[in-house]
Amino acid sequence: MPGGRQIVVSSVCLWTWWSCCVIAAEPFPEALTRFVPVAKTPQFTGAGEGHWDARIRERGTILHDGDVWKIWYTGYDGTRPGLKMLGYATSPDGINWTRSPVNPLYREHWVEDVCVVKHRDTYFMFAEGFLDRPQLLTSQDGVQWTRQGPLEVRNVRGERLPRGPLGTPTVWVEDDTWYLFYERSDKAVWLATSKDQKTWTNLQDEPVLSPGPALYDRDLVAFNQILKIDGVYYAVYHGAATDRTPALWATGLARSSDLRHWEKFSGNPLRPIEENKSSGQLFPVGTGYRLYTVHDRVEAHESPR
Repeated sequence: MPGGRQIVVSSVCLWTWWSCCVIAAEPFPEALTRFVPVAKTPQFTGAGEGHWDARIRERGTILHDGDVWKIWYTGYDGTRPGLKMLGYATSPDGINWTRSPVNPLYREHWVEDVCVVKHRDTYFMFAEGFLDRPQLLTSQDGVQWTRQGPLEVRNVRGERLPRGPLGTPTVWVEDDTWYLFYERSDKAVWLATSKDQKTWTNLQDEPVLSPGPALYDRDLVAFNQILKIDGVYYAVYHGAATDRTPALWATGLARSSDLRHWEKFSGNPLRPIEENKSSGQLFPVGTGYRLYTVHDRVEAHESPR
């Protein structure tokens, strides 16, 4: 499509027309970094006391799939030990959401901090399990899910990583290679690749994104989404400082040309996104972008018009 601008979000390629900004000319275009709240807020929350999803927790994944907006989220009873189960809701506009009548979709295992990728008509869900151990589930319709088991992550020498948390799995697919960004206790972000979605090998044993030096992400960081615009990769991530009780997570943006070397936006955290709004995800809407923060309630912000 001549004159169009290519945007890839979660393995869905979209073409849109731009009149307000030129992505290639700006390392961090204003459409990706400045937002105003959508009038009706929050758009989605826990269902309240007495429901299986009294509260929602950690990152849910939003996809604009055809004409339907979809969200897969983690619901629980609000207690710390409460089983974290998978919920699903849809929307015609990304603002007004309706829960699925068959919720919870999956209750056999702990499912939390989900990342859903639609690839070749199959939905792949990468999620934390119990003790932040990553796992894979798959689905043909986004509703009925089959657990494929835990992910195995290895260092560059092919040795399994020591047992422990590998959290906030964030996945990108390109040229039949799967890229897994993960954190270990939020101390930094690492990158591993795979061909089968189950066994992953680090591209390097050093992190690809580390905390700091600014206060907003001085001690903790985690990726939430990768998108590609005109050959440039952007990561929506969040970070925090640990000397605040509780830690207040802030939303930031970073860019890369190769998925391994990342430059943080100098204006982070994104404004006017308030602190403790995290797990951000970006989507093209009209001539701008919509930024969702989904922990622990879904709130939408859009590029100024």
